[in-house]
Amino acid sequence: MMQDKVTFEYAIIRLVPKVEREEFFNVGVILFSKRKKFLGIKYNIDSIKLNAFTNELDITHLNEYLNAWKLICEGHPNGGAIGQFELSDRFRWLAASKSTMIQCSKTHPGLCDDAQKALDTIFKNYVL
Repeated sequence: MMQDKVTFEYAIIRLVPKVEREEFFNVGVILFSKRKKFLGIKYNIDSIKLNAFTNELDITHLNEYLNAWKLICEGHPNGGAIGQFELSDRFRWLAASKSTMIQCSKTHPGLCDDAQKALDTIFKNYVL
């Protein structure tokens, strides 16, 4: 039923191996739902895709960078000062426009009754 649904926002996480070329591929999703008090991230860097773009990047280092985002989402002490922000502020900070190798799409709205399931579905549809 529609009344059980809550709003959420999400952004696709993109890897831009050579920023000057502006080419990217999707590696993850970050999803925020205020009503569900949910901020989640799911990511996977496909090494075959990465190597098609460049062989100059260390996939372990990129995964560590995205793991830091996961710690921020979880509000973990190792997420630094940003990890202690309100959920909405953490989402806005992570989804903000960046000029680094890890970037996010613009944010998109949606409706769900299960935020984790919505995150898993968007990940499957846009990353895998």
